[in-house]
Amino acid sequence: MEINHHKLVDARQKPSPNFTERPPGEEISLLVIHNISLPPGKYGGNYIDDLFCNCLDHSVHPYFRDLKDLRVSSHLLINRQGEVTQYVPFNKKAHHAGESSFHGRQQCNDFSIGIELEGCDEEPYTDNQYAALADITSLLMQHYPGIKADRITGHSDIAPTRKTDPGPCFDWGRYLELVSD
Repeated sequence: MEINHHKLVDARQKPSPNFTERPPGEEISLLVIHNISLPPGKYGGNYIDDLFCNCLDHSVHPYFRDLKDLRVSSHLLINRQGEVTQYVPFNKKAHHAGESSFHGRQQCNDFSIGIELEGCDEEPYTDNQYAALADITSLLMQHYPGIKADRITGHSDIAPTRKTDPGPCFDWGRYLELVSD
């Protein structure tokens, strides 16, 4: 696994239009772990790709109507099988964190990389997801030295009044142990 031109070489590339430039001179120094499933609790299919690429058919499921005006993205998605899709190059600002704060600093999208795990708060993540996430995290920490172990966080930690992901079923100890191996 390697990063070339701010892209994960082995990832499936599915470019999202939902990104902007980072502020000039901004160091990438935070990794944010999320979860997503569309519709909630359902896995597989192209709905996440479609959401991040602004082509989700909002008539397919009642839940999708609430997503109609969203223009969101993440840098990466790791599906239940551990397969990785990249939507936004790491040097660009993906729209994943929303209104957020880390250690008093606002606008986490400016300085973070967002990784979505296909999942929900109520179900455990797969072994393949933990393995892929740990490998990618180690690679990102090497490539972007501002990301340190104490600068890896959950969406719930940077937006606690709005978000709960990656949820109580995410095993932080297991994940961080895999990263340190």
